[in-house]
Amino acid sequence: MASIRRGYSDDFVIKNNKVGIGASNPQENLDVVGGALQGQDLKVTGVSTQTGFSGFLRADHQIAENIEFSNINVSSLSGEIIVGTGVTVTIARVGLGTTMVGNGSFTIENTIDTTDITTAGESQIDTLKVYNTFTPPSGDTNQRPYAPKPGELYYNYDFKTIEFFDGYGWRQVDNTTRSGRAVFGKGGNPNTLQPYQYLNINTRGRSEYFGESTNSNYISCNACGDGIRGLWGGNISAFQDVIEYITMASAGNAIDFGNLTDGRDSGSSTSSSTRGLWSAGIDRVPATSGSNVIDYVEIQTLGNALDFGDLFFTSTSSNGVVSSGIRGFFQGGGYPAANNGINMVTIASKGDAIDFGDLSYYAGYKGGFSSSVRAVIGGGMAVYPATPTDQQDTYIMASAGTVTNFGNLTVARHSPGGASTHVRGIYAGGSAPNDGTALAVVDSVIIASDGTAEDYAELSTPLTFGGGVSDSHGGLGGF
Repeated sequence: MASIRRGYSDDFVIKNNKVGIGASNPQENLDVVGGALQGQDLKVTGVSTQTGFSGFLRADHQIAENIEFSNINVSSLSGEIIVGTGVTVTIARVGLGTTMVGNGSFTIENTIDTTDITTAGESQIDTLKVYNTFTPPSGDTNQRPYAPKPGELYYNYDFKTIEFFDGYGWRQVDNTTRSGRAVFGKGGNPNTLQPYQYLNINTRGRSEYFGESTNSNYISCNACGDGIRGLWGGNISAFQDVIEYITMASAGNAIDFGNLTDGRDSGSSTSSSTRGLWSAGIDRVPATSGSNVIDYVEIQTLGNALDFGDLFFTSTSSNGVVSSGIRGFFQGGGYPAANNGINMVTIASKGDAIDFGDLSYYAGYKGGFSSSVRAVIGGGMAVYPATPTDQQDTYIMASAGTVTNFGNLTVARHSPGGASTHVRGIYAGGSAPNDGTALAVVDSVIIASDGTAEDYAELSTPLTFGGGVSDSHGGLGGF
């Protein structure tokens, strides 16, 4: 007896081993024609052009097997997508418009672009909720997406960290809690090496002893750091090329790191969460000339510095880390002749500096610090042994180089150490007017304010020509 009974004119057709519902000549294994179709509690294990039909899918689209969404002409998701535990969903190109949740893992291989959507039923994914793992696009620095949108994520193999695009550039995601500790050292009083000392930028108080340097050579060493280590490089004694480091979270003596490509003193430094740079300074051969060399190291390694590129113009001496995390800045200096130019580099890539703009005053031996947005430069002297200044300048690091005056320090000085959190910057020590005596005063400035400095703390040992760095400066992390 036949297992299927049908009338002559009904809408169910079996032809050439294909089933048609509402289709007199079925073209697929199941060919359905008509809009009034309903299905209850259907298990959907793939993606179909039928997903856009009203009522065809259950409210929660459950994916129970590994699947790849790869064809934008047929791939479509509708409703809330629930992915079973242990199931892998690979999204190569798919529309964006509803919600995806689940315990499985997701891999996005290509850029998702809402301007290139072709989906059945106009279904889109607007939100992606993942209960287990989510893997964003990945590659090295040179493989970053060509035209990223603000908020786009990327895993950078070079830095071993997640990055996001903030509309201006790629920032490393870093939500580690920072203590606000600043460390100063490798300076003189004025010609005797002083120990490392530390204080907390968030609170008033007096600095405390941290540790000693690796050698007895003194002053004019500039510092940079990644939030974990602080590095000091170069000094005026025989124009040495020594780099040493400390671990900022714990007190202790410095440890040898390696060497600069060339010995010099009174240069500038900057850093991101991974890379530290030194530039400029007074070259040892001859000792009357300024250097245009930029060196760099990977801060979590040990070893000698490598050549990064050259400055746009030769300059000397601006202490403190001035960085947005993407861009690094070296301020105009005062030896052998004063200038007010600002050199800018992109820290993640090697190359020569470009001209960013000009400070409002000519001076070398300045202090400096930054949030991730604004740089602040202060103090200095025009030409040695000219009278120190109390002037400050500020600029937005993502801008085209517009510099404005930013108020005054409490005491005119040159060669203070600079350090900051993303909110507050401090100038520690420096040389006083007239006799060059090292100072113990610590000025504080709220970076987003009008620039008015206040007498904030005190060094336990007066310091000048020293370098300063913090575990929370503007070059660290994404937020």
